[in-house]
Amino acid sequence: MKPDRPLYVKRVLQLFVIATFLGVFLASQQYIMLNIQGEKMPLIGVLIFSMPFWYLWALFAPLVVWLARRVPLVRTHWVSKVAAHVLIASVLAFLHSLILVAIQVALQPAASEEMLAQPFWKLFVSFAAYELSINLLAYSAIVGITYATDFYRRYKERELVASQALAQLSQAQLRALRMQLNPHFLFNTMNTIAMLVRKQESDEAVRTIAGLSDLLRYVLEDTRTHEVPLRQELEFVERYLAIEQIRFADRLKVHVDAEPDTLDGHIPNLLLQPIVENAIHHGIASRAAASLIEVTARKVGDMLVLSVRDDGPGLAGRDEDRGDGVGLGNTRARLARLYGEVQSLELADSPSQGAVVTITLPFHTEPVTAAITA
Repeated sequence: MKPDRPLYVKRVLQLFVIATFLGVFLASQQYIMLNIQGEKMPLIGVLIFSMPFWYLWALFAPLVVWLARRVPLVRTHWVSKVAAHVLIASVLAFLHSLILVAIQVALQPAASEEMLAQPFWKLFVSFAAYELSINLLAYSAIVGITYATDFYRRYKERELVASQALAQLSQAQLRALRMQLNPHFLFNTMNTIAMLVRKQESDEAVRTIAGLSDLLRYVLEDTRTHEVPLRQELEFVERYLAIEQIRFADRLKVHVDAEPDTLDGHIPNLLLQPIVENAIHHGIASRAAASLIEVTARKVGDMLVLSVRDDGPGLAGRDEDRGDGVGLGNTRARLARLYGEVQSLELADSPSQGAVVTITLPFHTEPVTAAITA
């Protein structure tokens, strides 16, 4: 695969700019020190003496990056890896000094007479010894930056993969939720329709069929929305309860009380229906007396508080995740994935009678795409 030319040019320019900045900065420091010590040397001479050092390392940088990735520092065999890097760094340091001496000799007008009076090999040895530590430091800096950059890139890639996996999991869960509308509810509804037809209550039968059709259309709708406005969720719950009221007749009373300022708040799609379904199953279906399902919504500070209450027998002898609806454990997991620690779901006995599920989550009017943190 051919390299991305604009990216390649960008990296070359970045290396050039970094090398120029380091060369000019250190040359200016050296120029000031020479003047303080009384040694007069033109600034251009100091620059010509200093800049090749950094430009050479800029040229070496791609090779060092390649070597750093070929000889990674890993926990296994790390001693041999470190030894290999020390050897490579030493070889590059001496090569760097050799080229640098050749450049300085070629730039004789900028070089001192004392330096040029020495044999080339002595000049090379003195340069190599003097610059060995800084050459090793330059090599180590490039290797360190390479490892840090690669680590950060791998971290972001893993983060992206994890985010995509979480999104796929959430999408799969939402699809599963759509398909988990209680089969018993569907069978019971069909039996109710059949009973209404036998009793020749055609208007009620048509209304039930229409309500069931709307309910199924909503549940099976192909949407990627993980959150919906509370008003939309309540409309769905009311459709569901309207069908259940036909089934239970006078035995089921429904009360929905949502404060107006909560209706635009977003909540997880299909959050309330499974909880209402559990309330009917545990609080009403096993009783002959008339029963109540109460759904409320209110704002408390910057939090949205939802509750579903029934006036059945309460929690005595009841497993919170038993029943045909989606368990409260799954609902808790959904809330945790969407809102992190800033949420809660509690199941308790109602102060008056029955059981109540209370959900608290951050009030927000736009769908969230990541966990909200405190």
